[in-house]
Amino acid sequence: MGEPRGVLLPAYVLADESGSMAPYRQDLTGGLVSLCEGLRAEPMVSAKLRLTVLGFSDDVQVRLEMADMRSATGLPEVAIRGLTDYQAVFDDLLTRIPHDVRRLRAEGYKVHRPVVFFLSDGQPTDGGAWRLPHGMLTDKAQTPAAPNVVACGIGEAQAATMVEVATRKEFAFVAKSGTDVGQAVAEFFHALTASLVASGQSLNAGSPQLVVNKPEQFTMAIDEVG
Repeated sequence: MGEPRGVLLPAYVLADESGSMAPYRQDLTGGLVSLCEGLRAEPMVSAKLRLTVLGFSDDVQVRLEMADMRSATGLPEVAIRGLTDYQAVFDDLLTRIPHDVRRLRAEGYKVHRPVVFFLSDGQPTDGGAWRLPHGMLTDKAQTPAAPNVVACGIGEAQAATMVEVATRKEFAFVAKSGTDVGQAVAEFFHALTASLVASGQSLNAGSPQLVVNKPEQFTMAIDEVG
């Protein structure tokens, strides 16, 4: 009859695939591979997670969808293209996350509040249009499955913007000045893997909590805003 139903944490990775990321395509791909391999090495943790990887630029494209990393075989592949449209991200998540949560519940699972890990190397090219769907997504009154959002900025992304994107100030990070962008991408995925492993372990222990690790060579964005 399949595995026993339990509590799942839906996790979403939003990876910036805009043109400015072209020099770091291999770093982005390598980070995604390391994430997938890191979760596969922790089957007890992966049993508690469903991983979705989305690439965004002018639009949002699915690279991995609601995957159980114990059985998923493919690896996400990035495609560099277009601009940095934050509105496209939050329009997509506003539909995708409630749908995914309903699906998991229909399969008999209890669902922990979803988490979004957002990585961008630039400022939004849609001006402030992203704020409306972002506000709807993160408002629990409008979206009961409203996710926690962890925002990490590299390159030209500004600290103040990451603070706005994140759902809590302590969930917003920016790479330290002078940090190599490729190295920052690697550190983001290293911290992301550790965060998901620790969060999954807390579900296994029966004391669910979201664990968010600060990437090396990053600082809390709130400390950079002034």
